[in-house]
Amino acid sequence: MATTRKPFEGRDPLMRSGLRQAGGDRHRRGRARAGGPGLRRQGRHTTGGLPVRLSAAEARPTLIAGLVLWAAPVVLFALWLGWSSTFTTIGLFFAKLALVTFGGAYAVLAYVAQQAVDIHQWLSASEMLTGLGLAETTPGPLILVLQFVAFLAGFREPGPFTPMIGGLVGGSLALWVTFVPCFLWIFLCAPYVDRLRHVRWLNGALSAITAAVVGVILNLALWFGLHVVFAQIDEQWIGPIRLFVPLVDSLDPAALSLSVLAAFAVLRFRLGLLPTLAGAAIAVSHGSCSVDFPGP
Repeated sequence: MATTRKPFEGRDPLMRSGLRQAGGDRHRRGRARAGGPGLRRQGRHTTGGLPVRLSAAEARPTLIAGLVLWAAPVVLFALWLGWSSTFTTIGLFFAKLALVTFGGAYAVLAYVAQQAVDIHQWLSASEMLTGLGLAETTPGPLILVLQFVAFLAGFREPGPFTPMIGGLVGGSLALWVTFVPCFLWIFLCAPYVDRLRHVRWLNGALSAITAAVVGVILNLALWFGLHVVFAQIDEQWIGPIRLFVPLVDSLDPAALSLSVLAAFAVLRFRLGLLPTLAGAAIAVSHGSCSVDFPGP
């Protein structure tokens, strides 16, 4: 005579409890997928505990804590060394940079090059090229090149520190004020991401920014390219338009030849990035092209 057993009969009590819990969870997930009451809203939260809306009272502590952490080093340097000190200027400059980083690293570098080289004069155009070359050796160029710029600024105007300590402090300060806001935006805006994707005027604004970023990156390419090939560049302004006018007598034939050969290898022979860089490095190291790469 056949006998039947209950599903959990004869099993360990802990196992029975776990199986019942798993079965209940699977049942609730099934009802949630079917649109049933398994996905009931509890206040402003789903049953999974993920926020779908963040009230002002809930966002205020996060906003205050993030702003305090972000601004504290800059305020401390301002109170200690004054608002016109190099380290306060570094903090304010890179904090502002953190708010306008649309389009990625290359769009930001055009602004950094203009301000750090032309306005603040922390480094020369050739040193900015050196920083970009250093940054391109890693997958994350923005971190390295920004710290490089801030390091040179602190190294050359160390204030109460030694040059090396001043450079380290400047680089660390730039890193802090640039990337701390990233976490603040995530904690504040993550609950609204799905809804913001459906705001038409916001999508239109971002599309316009994307188009502008293409022009900014082109400006960066021209700025760096001209400073690689020509030793001296004059700037002329026509209203709000800035033109780069290279001096023909300052042309570096070796740099121009190497640039043309590299472009030909990539565009004509579809050579990869690493082989192209390796060939250029071998050409320079063996003296077939005497390109001068200035250091800091």
